[in-house]
Amino acid sequence: MAIILTDDGSHSVLSETYGVTYHSTHGAVTESAHVFIAAGLQHKAAAQRHIDILETGFGTGLNAFMSWLEAERGNLKVQYTGLEIMPVTADEAAQMNYAGLLGVPERAADFQSLHRCAWGETHAFSESFHFRKDQISIETFEADDAFDVIYFDAFAPQAQPELWTADVFGRMYRALRPGGVLVTYCAQGAFKRTLKQAGFQVERLPGPPGKREMTRAMKM
Repeated sequence: MAIILTDDGSHSVLSETYGVTYHSTHGAVTESAHVFIAAGLQHKAAAQRHIDILETGFGTGLNAFMSWLEAERGNLKVQYTGLEIMPVTADEAAQMNYAGLLGVPERAADFQSLHRCAWGETHAFSESFHFRKDQISIETFEADDAFDVIYFDAFAPQAQPELWTADVFGRMYRALRPGGVLVTYCAQGAFKRTLKQAGFQVERLPGPPGKREMTRAMKM
């Protein structure tokens, strides 16, 4: 892994194994705010205050950290589960500049706690934010009616096609409660057809910088 700087000044990671970055090179924080926080968490928070989130691809922890901050700002109760089979190390995470760039340099230790806490346990980091991370692959994860929002943040289909299959999105559909949503940066036609085959109602939304569209899919 190599730490890189994206266009909005925030860090990301280049996976040398897959040859792709963990976030958009146009801006890691910008992409996360647009795709996952605004279209996912804030969208759902308009209707309910207790929200269970599943993230497929915990990665650098940026989405989790921003969700923690948003939960406290919005007086929400968020239970967050992140899946990751190739975690960055705590030392690598310590090099990320997210806390300062998000205007909360005093929360740098909180960001670090996401990486230093034990796997497979639920951690009550605040009244608003409970967190768990599991080293479980997306292809084997199974849950029924357990989540309100899924952040689908796997590497792109051309890098990891095995994570963008009908079987995987059938699992994602089952994991959501009725009315729950899956949000992702991807807007490929074949991917959206796979979502529809799994039962989702698919919505095209404007994408973050560098992408014309993104996808939000709802379980009816």
